[in-house]
Amino acid sequence: MDIRTNRGELLSELSEERKLFLIFLRHFGCTFCRETMAEVAKSRQTLEDMGLTLVFVHMVDGDVADQILGVYDLQGVRHISDPHQRLYGHFGLGKVSFKALFGIRNWYRAFVAGLVKGHLVGKPAGDPFQMPGIFVYHKRQILNTFDYKYVSDLPEMPLIAAQGLRVAK
Repeated sequence: MDIRTNRGELLSELSEERKLFLIFLRHFGCTFCRETMAEVAKSRQTLEDMGLTLVFVHMVDGDVADQILGVYDLQGVRHISDPHQRLYGHFGLGKVSFKALFGIRNWYRAFVAGLVKGHLVGKPAGDPFQMPGIFVYHKRQILNTFDYKYVSDLPEMPLIAAQGLRVAK
C-alpha cells in the first residue's frame, strides 16, 4: 500500500529502512486518544532510543494533525492522514463493538482519563467508530501489536516496543 507520511515518504519504503512504531488513533477528540498521545510523548525518548520511528495514523488533514500533535509535545513526529481508513483496514483494524465503546470499564476510564488526567472530550475529528491500534512494523511485517479490547485500553508503549524488537532479532 503506497501511503505517504506528512514528509512525503512512502510507508512501504520507510518500513524497509526503519523499525516503525505505528499508532492508529480513533479520532483526535477522543479522550483515550488524547491520553495515548500524552503517553507516547512521555515514552518518546525511550522508544526512539530503542531505534523506533514514531508514526501516527489519523483521519484528519495533516495541518490539523500537526497542531494537535504539537499540543501533546509531539512536534516533528511523522504522521499519515488516512481519511478513508484504507491503512486502518490494511492493518486489520475494524469498527468498535458496542461493548468496546460503551462497556462499564470505559465509563470508569473516561472519568480517570478525561477528568482526573485532564484530557476531556473533544469534537470528533475522524471516525468515532474506528478501533485504534498500535504496531511495531519493519520490512513490511508486523512484529508486534497491541490488540485493543476496549477503546479505553491504555497500552504500555515501551513493553509493546520491546516485545516487537525481540521478534526482529
